[in-house]
Amino acid sequence: MKKAGFLLILIFLASSFLLSQDYKGKARVFGYVFDEEGNPIEGVSVKLFSLRAQGGFTVKTNKDGKWIASWIRGGGWNVDFEKIGYMPKKISINIVTYGKNPEVTVNLKKVEGLVITEDLEKDLVRGNELFDQGKYEEAIQAYEKILEEFPEAYIINRNIGNCYFQQENYEKAEEYYKKILENDPKSTSAILAVGNCYNNRGENEKALEWYRKIEFEKLDDPTVLYNIGTSFTNSSEHQEALKYYRRAVEIQDDFLDGIYQLGLTYLTLGSFPEALETFEKYVTKDPDSERATQVKGFIEYLKRESERNNRV
Repeated sequence: MKKAGFLLILIFLASSFLLSQDYKGKARVFGYVFDEEGNPIEGVSVKLFSLRAQGGFTVKTNKDGKWIASWIRGGGWNVDFEKIGYMPKKISINIVTYGKNPEVTVNLKKVEGLVITEDLEKDLVRGNELFDQGKYEEAIQAYEKILEEFPEAYIINRNIGNCYFQQENYEKAEEYYKKILENDPKSTSAILAVGNCYNNRGENEKALEWYRKIEFEKLDDPTVLYNIGTSFTNSSEHQEALKYYRRAVEIQDDFLDGIYQLGLTYLTLGSFPEALETFEKYVTKDPDSERATQVKGFIEYLKRESERNNRV
């Protein structure tokens, strides 16, 4: 099974959404997007992707930074927040069909060091549209045109790298991600992207070598933390994986995949009380799914073990 790649880009993360309408339902969710000072950001693309339906759609924030998604199905959703000039953000949420879903509030960080002119923005939007359409070669040409006109915009190398990444040409993607490091050796997202290239080539140890270069405290994306934790899990470094899963759940306490994997890691490490507590938290947030049935089995086992140990 092909490993899922994960990208963190500074300019614009172009996501592809299927045309399926199976994401329709009776649920509703809304939220706000602010900058770091708490000011609302208008025109943020909020891309919602239903994990069950494998399809989604995009809405925009208004002048108050508010967005609304109505008539959608329940279950897990990935949500990407994107606007040129801001660092994109990705979260996972669980939508309930009946009942009120909590307000989703997100803060985006302004990108430093690159002034977005009207001409640059026009070419960048065009490149991102081509990326969204899966026309990666044409998107590369559009991004390269930007670099020709604005050589100081070295961060655009990330977009080119992302095109090659989507084409599964990880060697070429790595080449462009490293161009960013030539200008900004401490770029967390570029280091992460290089690690992802190794990860998707099946070179797990090399990927971990790159992930270890990232300061743990600088990682604040639950999905990124989860994926790095999974890389450590695949190398049987469960103690190291634990801190990534734990941090992912601290940042987003309804991150079901993170909670589940955290429970499994505690179980693997023999930390039964922590595993029991984690799994019990899981079923409060996802009581009826197929995976919840498995989790309930873990809970029953851990409770029996606890009772047996108490008798001893």
